[in-house]
Amino acid sequence: MVSSTGRSTERSSVRSTGAAGSTRAGSTSVGSRPDGAGLSDGRHGPGSTAQEAERRRIAIAGRGGATRYGARGPAAAGSGGGRQAPTGEPRSDGRRGPLSKRSRRPASRNVFLARRAVVGAVAFLFLAASWSLGSALAAPGTLPLSIRFVEWVRGHGGGPFVIAAEKVWYSINKPPVGGKPSRSLLTLKGSRPVKPLPAKPAVPQLPPPASIPQLPGVSVAGEGTWRAIGTPVDGVPAMYATQVAPDALHTSLVTGVVWMDQKLLSARLFAGSQSPGVGTWQFTSPIQGSTATGLEALFNAGFRMNASQGGWYSEGKVGVPLVNGAASFVIFNNGTASVGTWGRNYTMSPNIASVRQNLSLIVNHGQPVPGLSNNNFQQWGATLGNQLMVWRSGVGVTANGALVYAGGPGMSITSLASVLVRAGAVRAMEMDINTDWVNFFYFEPAAGQAASPSNGAALLSDMVRPVTRYFGPTARDFIGIYARPVPGAAASG
Repeated sequence: MVSSTGRSTERSSVRSTGAAGSTRAGSTSVGSRPDGAGLSDGRHGPGSTAQEAERRRIAIAGRGGATRYGARGPAAAGSGGGRQAPTGEPRSDGRRGPLSKRSRRPASRNVFLARRAVVGAVAFLFLAASWSLGSALAAPGTLPLSIRFVEWVRGHGGGPFVIAAEKVWYSINKPPVGGKPSRSLLTLKGSRPVKPLPAKPAVPQLPPPASIPQLPGVSVAGEGTWRAIGTPVDGVPAMYATQVAPDALHTSLVTGVVWMDQKLLSARLFAGSQSPGVGTWQFTSPIQGSTATGLEALFNAGFRMNASQGGWYSEGKVGVPLVNGAASFVIFNNGTASVGTWGRNYTMSPNIASVRQNLSLIVNHGQPVPGLSNNNFQQWGATLGNQLMVWRSGVGVTANGALVYAGGPGMSITSLASVLVRAGAVRAMEMDINTDWVNFFYFEPAAGQAASPSNGAALLSDMVRPVTRYFGPTARDFIGIYARPVPGAAASG
């Protein structure tokens, strides 16, 4: 029986002998024995094969260790000199063992590339938005920078935020109740009293309009009394204007109303740079040259097309597809205009020159339509609705074919419809709203001269935009009113 001490001594002796043998084998020539005697078959002597195998095993293990565990080999790795491979760790190649840095590198690179892509996209969007906003602010025209900024926000998905801000502002800044308007608001530049219709007029014309009766409890001198404005056509007044209170509560406010004789006048639709927003148009801003000759008046059209719930057609081209059921300002080839529901009162025909649609009718059969008191955004558009008191405008047609325009501050859609009915409209529609978009300008040039800002005036003195608005580039479309040629005038000239 060998003691443990003896076995330990024996193993130590064997290792020492093996190491020494390995050294001697490395210096022994092939085919020789360790004791110097070679074997007849050319093989190494006893122990030589084991020693050679051990050397190969160590060399192979060393190369593998340098790859997986570092340059110090498996012995160093096993003794804590390198990262110990967790035997249960799954590898990306399906085997078990450690994940090398090379196998982890693609995932880190993908994250890096994704981050760079996100940063690049954000930078691109920022630069694009900055360029777009800068272009909008620097565009030619008379629109103030503040309004250009609001319009840019509204046109780039910020409409709900603009509407919310407007609602807050108008809710805080409500129109005053009671009182009387200042005399300056009741003054019409260049206006003349209404003259009775001659027994035998020289040119066809409509009888002048009857005065608009005052509302109960409202007593303002001159309210509802028509006065002639603009340039007479062959000596005959073609437009009459007056001012009235929008309702019996806000009596210090003034709504301007214009009556236009379409036997003496014709209408024309002009495109803006953003409304309808597509196509190339012959009649567009700025007003100049031939479009200023014979010009009697200019007034605003409807909402931006994406909020109008309607279409736009002119010059034989569709700017925005027309919508059945929409309130429509229709101009025929002879220049006569009317208002009605598309698909019911009017449909497309060869004698229609232009159609401008905006929401739904607010007056039909000479009465405000049902539902005006409902704050229905689906019916009245994604704007301020109908209940806030803001600048509003509308246009209608009377039973004998005259056009009627109304515009002013502090009106709900109900009070706008009421004013148009009082002015004689049998059908009417809302046009544009808010301070910067409601305006009516009329012109009184000297004989033989064209209309220009120098001979123009606003219907109301508190209309914000200047007379120059349509004589420069403008984003919104608008309506021009022209004197009809007088029969025989060219021949006599």
